[in-house]
Amino acid sequence: MKIVAVLYPGGEIAKKTPELLGCAENALGLTDFLRSQGHEFVVLTDKEAELDIHLPTTDILITTPFWPAYVTKERISRASRLQIVLTAGIGSDHIDLAAAAARKITVAEITGSNVVSVAEQVVMHILALVRNYIPAYKQVLDGRWDIAEIAAKAHDLEDKVVGIIGVGRIGQRVCERLKAFDVKMIYYDYHRLSTVEEFALGARYASLDRLVEQSDIITINTPLTPETDGMFNRDLLFRMKKGAYLINTARGRIVDTLSLVEALEKGHLAGYAGDVWFPQPAPKDHPWRRMPNHAMVPHYSGTTLEAQRRYADGIKDCLLRFMNGRRIERDYLIVDNGSVVSPSYSYAFKT
Repeated sequence: MKIVAVLYPGGEIAKKTPELLGCAENALGLTDFLRSQGHEFVVLTDKEAELDIHLPTTDILITTPFWPAYVTKERISRASRLQIVLTAGIGSDHIDLAAAAARKITVAEITGSNVVSVAEQVVMHILALVRNYIPAYKQVLDGRWDIAEIAAKAHDLEDKVVGIIGVGRIGQRVCERLKAFDVKMIYYDYHRLSTVEEFALGARYASLDRLVEQSDIITINTPLTPETDGMFNRDLLFRMKKGAYLINTARGRIVDTLSLVEALEKGHLAGYAGDVWFPQPAPKDHPWRRMPNHAMVPHYSGTTLEAQRRYADGIKDCLLRFMNGRRIERDYLIVDNGSVVSPSYSYAFKT
């Protein structure tokens, strides 16, 4: 059996950090295991040319959501032997799920592997923006000391209204972590939580329009779907409160690229932070790199060493189950036996 993994390059640091399991050099800790079982294991860092060479003879494909090999309908049509696509992490929107379902290719991701990591990153981004941390840090690097310049845009988080879009596994953990800051939380989701769940999280439901208009800070924690693709267009961005902050650790395509730049350049928004871009990796000339008042980083929120261990273990479990003819854990399955079985991706397959 031929297994191909498309992973980010680790370079010299990978040799010194064996815990960096998600990189190509350490290959999810699978190399010795798979080769001892007699399988061909190919690890790539090139997301296009090399993958296209190997696809026609690939049985199992492993990718990550932050170094995405876009598994398009065209690529699936050329992968005649492909039986299963595994996402090392959470988020399989880089895969054409309808095309996979039509071919009865199994698609799975490691549900829950990075929820703690991303939720903590959301809180970090919120604090970085509200406390004006990035300009303060830059002053230190530049050898400056201008307290007034920093403090003029620094705020307490307490008593601010935080709008949370998407209260799944990550969104709920964001709520739990923000409770300690005594903020006022409102949330929007397609499925409203129960009264008991709302009480436990300390968040109340609001329509999308009301959330956008009332929130001092908005964090996006929802999957990329046709409904959320481009959700924060120019109209919605400029309906946010003047001086509000927007955090996005979900998917870059949820926020319109140029409209966000405009909202920041005109001073309508006070700041934007996150780790997701479109496309990924972000090209050197991506406009978000140069826009004002941002705290953007590469897509690493779900790639802590602890998260990498969790999704590496999950990938190995999926491989063992698949090779031994056992069913992959239900919570991991996105496409199974010709159907999209995950509610988060149900949009992708219509009979």
